[in-house]
Amino acid sequence: MSAPKQQFRLGLVGYGEIGSTLGRGLRGAGLERVTAYDKHAFDGPFAGLIQRRAQEAGVALVRSNQELADAADLLVSVTPGSVSLESAAAFAGCLSERHVFSDFASATPTIKIGVAERLAGSGARVGDGSIEGTPRNGYAMPILVSGPSGERVRDLLVPWGMTIDFAGDRLGTASGIKILRSVLIKGIEALTDEMMLAARHYGVDQAVLASACKTLARPWMDTMEALIPSGVIHAKRRAEELEMSAEAVADAGIDPVMARAVAARLRWKAGLGLKEKLNGIEPVSAAAAFDEIVGAMSAR
Repeated sequence: MSAPKQQFRLGLVGYGEIGSTLGRGLRGAGLERVTAYDKHAFDGPFAGLIQRRAQEAGVALVRSNQELADAADLLVSVTPGSVSLESAAAFAGCLSERHVFSDFASATPTIKIGVAERLAGSGARVGDGSIEGTPRNGYAMPILVSGPSGERVRDLLVPWGMTIDFAGDRLGTASGIKILRSVLIKGIEALTDEMMLAARHYGVDQAVLASACKTLARPWMDTMEALIPSGVIHAKRRAEELEMSAEAVADAGIDPVMARAVAARLRWKAGLGLKEKLNGIEPVSAAAAFDEIVGAMSAR
């Protein structure tokens, strides 16, 4: 059963693309008091854009951390993860027991724990969040939350149309899921860039893309179960193929950063000696394959 919709005072730390998407969406859904603090809102190259977005959404802009803390009960930080610790430290003397604070930035669990440590003396209930969608999804973009404030954040925001799932009481869980998922998702982007730029040089970009799409059209779990068990047996051969791919990319005038990195990772896996240990027989599943990899790493 979902929590009932209730008015509360929301404070957004940062009013860039994510912050303005949340502010506009929640105000449009009827949340009456949304305030934002962005240190670039009144001084910087994007001050006009930030002010215009806030005015159009009906979001109040304030000029200090203390003003935001005074105007809000729930604070959601949507700054870049690189400034999460600095931002939290600036709020340390502004918050009290009445505040709920959740850092939605893309950052490591260690950073989110650091955020909580910097706010520990305030008495505020602190947690973390991670955004799994994009602003293209609007303010209902999928979000995970965790830590002591997680359930409260979910219960306050979901009734207003947001899509938030609680990932657990342990601080950093939501952020860990997002930041490790990014290894794959951002890696796909970078791999596609490298593949397509080289393929365009050879005049085969559409053919290469169509061939790759045939393989990737199946469910990702099926791809996992095909690649990972066979990979512990065939890592050496696959590394050799990627080294040839890197040469082709280099011949096209593109630095084969991704292809070389993939080849290095496969060479590392081949060096674990699992093909010999398993007598050339593939593990029965991806999970079993990872168990073998971890076991070989521990034995070193």
